[in-house]
Amino acid sequence: MFLHRMLREIAIFAIAISLLLGSITPPVLAQTADGSILPFPPVPSASIAGETLQESTMIRREEPNRIPNEDPPNILIILLDDVGFGQPDTFGGEIHMPTLSDLWDKGIAYNTFHTTAICSPTRAALLTGRNHHQAQSGTIAEFAVDWDGYLGVIPKTTATVAEVLREYGYKTSAFGKWHNTPANETTAMGPFDRWPTGHGFDYFYGFLAGETSQYEPRLYENLNPIEPPHDEGYHLSEDMADKAIAWMRHHRSYSPDKPFLMYWAPGAVHGPHHVFKEWADKYKGKFDDGWDEYQKRVFANQKALGWIPEDVVRANRPDGIDDGIAAWDEIPESEHEFQQRLMEVYAGFLEHTDYQAGKVIEELDNLGIRDNTIVFYIVGDNGASAEGQEGTISEFLAQNLIPSTIEEQLEALDGLGGLDALGTPKTENMYHAGWAWAGDAPFRYTKLVASHFGGTRNPMVISWPDGITPDKTPRSQFHHVNDIAPTIYDILGINPPEYVYGFEQKSLDGISMKYTFNDANAEDRKKVQYFENSGSRGIYEDGWYACTFGPQIPWNIAESSKNFKDWDSSEDVWELYHITEDFTQMNNLAAQEPERLEEMKELFLAEAEKNLAFPIGGGLWINTYPEDRLGSPYSSWLFDESTTRMPEFTAPGLGRESNLVTIDVDLKENASGVLYALGGSGGGVSLFMENGILKYEYNMLLLDRYKDESDSPIPAGHHTITVDTTIEDLYSPGEVVIQVDGDEVVPPITIETIVIGAFSASETFDVGTDLGAPVSLDYADRAPFEFDELDGTINTVKVELTSAEPDLLPLLPAPLD
Repeated sequence: MFLHRMLREIAIFAIAISLLLGSITPPVLAQTADGSILPFPPVPSASIAGETLQESTMIRREEPNRIPNEDPPNILIILLDDVGFGQPDTFGGEIHMPTLSDLWDKGIAYNTFHTTAICSPTRAALLTGRNHHQAQSGTIAEFAVDWDGYLGVIPKTTATVAEVLREYGYKTSAFGKWHNTPANETTAMGPFDRWPTGHGFDYFYGFLAGETSQYEPRLYENLNPIEPPHDEGYHLSEDMADKAIAWMRHHRSYSPDKPFLMYWAPGAVHGPHHVFKEWADKYKGKFDDGWDEYQKRVFANQKALGWIPEDVVRANRPDGIDDGIAAWDEIPESEHEFQQRLMEVYAGFLEHTDYQAGKVIEELDNLGIRDNTIVFYIVGDNGASAEGQEGTISEFLAQNLIPSTIEEQLEALDGLGGLDALGTPKTENMYHAGWAWAGDAPFRYTKLVASHFGGTRNPMVISWPDGITPDKTPRSQFHHVNDIAPTIYDILGINPPEYVYGFEQKSLDGISMKYTFNDANAEDRKKVQYFENSGSRGIYEDGWYACTFGPQIPWNIAESSKNFKDWDSSEDVWELYHITEDFTQMNNLAAQEPERLEEMKELFLAEAEKNLAFPIGGGLWINTYPEDRLGSPYSSWLFDESTTRMPEFTAPGLGRESNLVTIDVDLKENASGVLYALGGSGGGVSLFMENGILKYEYNMLLLDRYKDESDSPIPAGHHTITVDTTIEDLYSPGEVVIQVDGDEVVPPITIETIVIGAFSASETFDVGTDLGAPVSLDYADRAPFEFDELDGTINTVKVELTSAEPDLLPLLPAPLD
C-alpha cells in the first residue's frame, strides 16, 4: 500500500513537471492511464518535428476511448423535489404519474431506497457518492457553519460524478435546481468554481437557490442570469424540459459519438406550489374527504399492488398536544374548501412535472437512443414537505415565525382572486402538513425527519432497455442516494479515481446497486448507513435500525424554535426497529433489546465521527446563535442602474433592519418606474414612481401591505430622495420616513409586522427595475416596470445600515430547501 501511494505521488509530480515543460513521457502515461489519476495525461504526439517541413511528419493525435464499457450508455438522472412515498399512482397513491409508471413497466423499482430527509445534503450525496457530511453538506447552503461537515461547499476531495465522467469523454449537463453553492457566493462576483459548471457540468440551465417561482424564476444559463419571458403561458418545469430536449439535439449535431450525462432536477414540487389551473382542476373533488381517509386508501392500494409487504402496519398520524398534526375532522368546515384546493393544486403540480419528464424521455426515443440510456427516476430528494404548516397562501409566514390564522389568510386571498388565485403567480401556497403526512403513507413522519422513513424513504425506478430486463417485483435491498454514483461507475467499468485535479479523493461511501438489476431477491450488500439532519438521526445495520426524532418538528416550526437552545443530543431517547420485519417502524423493540440498542447507538457515534457529522445537530447552530450567520463585511453600499439580480441573501436587509437609502436621481416629467426593489410578489420592499407620484410599499408576505405615496408629482429635475427606515426591535413596529430634497413628501409609514428573516429564497435586489416576481400589485401587470431613459436617470443608490448590528444573512427557523 505504501509503495502504491508512493508511485501515485511520483506520477502526480511527473505530470506537474510535464505540464510545466509542455511535454509528457510515455512512462508517466502508462502509470496514469488507468484513471486512478484524473485528468488523464495528454496523449503524446506521433508527429516528427524536423528542422524543415520536408524533414517533418504530421500525424494528428487522437484521444483514446477511456471507457472500459464498449458501448457506454447515456445516463439520465431525474430528481424530483419534496415528493411523498404515497403520492404517485404508480405505487398506490392517487396522483397520476404516467411517465414514472411507464418507466417501471420497462424497468425495475425500489421500495427501500433512501435520501437524507433534506435537499442540499441529498443532492451532494447523489452527485459525489459520499455521505452528505463527507461532502461538507450536512445542512443547506444558507445555514452553513464552520465545521468540516457543515461548510456548505462540496470539496475538491469529493469529485462529482459529472467531473469524473467528463474526463472519460462524457458530455454533461444539469437542468433545474442546484442548491449546492454557498448562499454568499451566488452573486455576479462568484467565485464560480462552486456553481454547476465548476463541478463538472458542461452546461447548466436552472436556479441556484432552494426554490423559485415557477412563473418568474431566477434563472441562470451557465454563469449568465436569464430572465424568463413575461408570458402567461410560461412555466419553469416546461422550460426545463424544452431546454433539455434542445441540449440533446445539440449533442446529436455536434458530438453524436460521445455518451452524455444529464441531471434533470426541476425544483418541482417544492413550494411554492405553482401550476396552471387546468392541471389543478383535474383533481377537483378527489380529496374532499381529507388526509386521514386518503392515507387509508393509499395504504390499501400499496398492499394490493404488492408495493409494500402484506403484514405492514399502517402508521398513525402524529397527534401530540405540541407536536401533532390535526385530524381532518378537527379542521373547521369553513376551511375545508381551502385545504382541499391546496391539495388539488399540489396534485396537478406533480402530474404536470411528471409530464415534463415524459417529454424528455420521449425525446430519447425520437433520437433513437432510448434503449442504451439508463434512466434513474428518483421520486423526491426527501419525503413530502410539512412546511406548509396549517396550509398557507404564503409559505414564508411560517419561515419568519409570523403567526397567522387561516381566516386571515382567506381574507388576504379574497383580495387576490379567491381560491382560483392558488397556484398562480399571485400566491406562494403550500398545502397543510396533514396532506404531507398522508402523502408519505404508510409512514408516520415527513420531510426533515431523518430518523424515520417518511422523511428519508423515496421510491426510485431504473430503466435501461439494453441492460435491465423489466420486472415488476420491487427491489427491497436497503440502498441510499449515495449509491447512485458508484452504480454508474460500476456499469461503465470505471474505478473511482484516487486523485482528481491534484486532490486526493475520499473513498466512496455508497456501493453499486448493479447486483440488484436482474435479481430482485439478491442478498443485501449495504451493511451500514447513518442518517442525520438537524439532530434527527438514525443508523441502519443488517436489517436493524436505531433512531431518535430530534428537536425539530417540521409541521410546528414555532414550537420547534423553542427547543433548540436547551436541546442536548446526548439526552435524546432512542428507538429500535427490526425493519426487515417492520416496514413502517411501528414496533419499538428498545425495551426488549437494550444491549442491541446500546451497540447501535455506539455505532452511530462512530459513523458520525468518521463522517464529520459532529457536532450532532450542527445544522441547527444558526437558529440558536444568529450572530454566527454568514454575513456581508459591508455596512454601506453604492449602487447604480447596473445593479440587478443581487440575491436577497447577499443584499442589504432593507426589510428587517434600520437603514438609510439615498437616491441621486434626475427625473423627467411624470416619471414612472421602479427606483429599487427587494423581494418578490410573496413579500418585499419597493420604491417606485407612477406618473410622477412617489410610492412606497412593504409587502408583508401577502397578509398586509404597508404603503403610501406623495400627494403630488415630483417635478422634473435633479433630486435627492431619502428613505429612512427605523427598526428598533424585530418584534415591534418599524417606521419609514421618505423625503425629497429634505422635505417630507410621503406621510410616515408604520410597518406593523417586520419580516425578521427573508422575503424569499431566490428573489433579488434590483435598481431601476423589479425583476422576477413583482413586489407590488400596483405594477404587477407592467412588470418589470423599468425606470428607463424616458423617465430619467438613477445616478446612484446609496444604502447605509443604521442599526447597531452589522448586516447578516437572514435568520430563518426552518430550512429554505
